Amino acid sequence: MPTLLIIIASTRPGRVGLPVARWFEEYAGRHGGFDVKVADLAELDLPLLDEPHHPRMGQYTQEHTRAWSRMVGQADAFAFVMPEYNYAMTASLKNALDYLYNEWNYKPVGLVSYGGMSGGLRAAQMVKEVVTTLRMMPLPEGVGIPFVSQHIKDGAFQPPELVVESARVMLDELARWAGALRTLREPV
Repeated sequence: MPTLLIIIASTRPGRVGLPVARWFEEYAGRHGGFDVKVADLAELDLPLLDEPHHPRMGQYTQEHTRAWSRMVGQADAFAFVMPEYNYAMTASLKNALDYLYNEWNYKPVGLVSYGGMSGGLRAAQMVKEVVTTLRMMPLPEGVGIPFVSQHIKDGAFQPPELVVESARVMLDELARWAGALRTLREPV
């Protein structure tokens, strides 16, 4: 079974990304297509990129980078649970992406974005430009959650039906792409 790594991109205290990610983790587990793991960038607390060598070399000098490399390297697919800050992705997500290179290659990524009226879709578009440079396959299917705060009740995310259906479609596609891209990750 492929491994899905859900990356929680917000590190802000009081973030709504945590209840959204908890819901998505539980939903992805019930989907049944993946062994689901979670990486919370707030807990990882990666410093601003502090490696002296280009990530493509894989010559990591910091233990936090080696641990991040193992987590990402073991994944077959990703889902980023991400807010939109000023029409863009979070600095913590950009930093986490920049730490590595080879570990991201030839893996699909689905985006669970949230925010106000746009549902985080402008940030999702920005992420797609970045991940293609890392040889990742960003899915056209995604989960956009507009006015996310309206769906948080007693600290839990209560998704509308359209969000649930979007998550199912995205997970189905992530599973297909994870299988299709596996051969590209095999040694030549």
